[in-house]
Amino acid sequence: MKHIDEEKLESDVQHRYEFLTDFIGFGPDDVKLIQASAPHIGPGIGEMVDRTYEKLLSFDATARHFLPKQHGCQAEVAESLSQLTIDHPQIQFRKDHLNRYFMSLIGRSYDAKMVQYLDMVGRIHTSKAGNSEIHVPLIQMNALFGLVSDILTTTLMASAMDDTTTLSTVRAFQKLLWIQNDLVSRHHR
Repeated sequence: MKHIDEEKLESDVQHRYEFLTDFIGFGPDDVKLIQASAPHIGPGIGEMVDRTYEKLLSFDATARHFLPKQHGCQAEVAESLSQLTIDHPQIQFRKDHLNRYFMSLIGRSYDAKMVQYLDMVGRIHTSKAGNSEIHVPLIQMNALFGLVSDILTTTLMASAMDDTTTLSTVRAFQKLLWIQNDLVSRHHR
């Protein structure tokens, strides 16, 4: 039986990540599958991002988080939900972030810097980072990652990869997204 320092799980994100990867079984082979999916996912990232933002903008509870000025965004702020469209400069700014997120998942090394990045994805959606006026409730973050999971799975299922590789790659992404979801949830306490 492995001993886990539970207090350290709360204070050390690298320790937390290592526990999660060990427990879930997310390892180097999963990372290789995710990175090898780049030629199949990469060309469709724009469409995946659009699908995500179309859904986010179709609910007032999720769209409202795009009204406050986003940290680093130089675009003119929309004054109402009705002004937020998929092509609004504020939304374009956020879409660029999601695009970079997908590119990071398939293109970066899964090292300590990646762990910090995945943790920042969780923190940036709270008042603890970025704009202190923005705090996306956990239920909406869970909904977002459920949607992202489905979009990734659909994209992979439609790829030219053989069935065995597709299934293994879907499983690798599912493990990764559960780890990501934990790194989001930890900032919502």
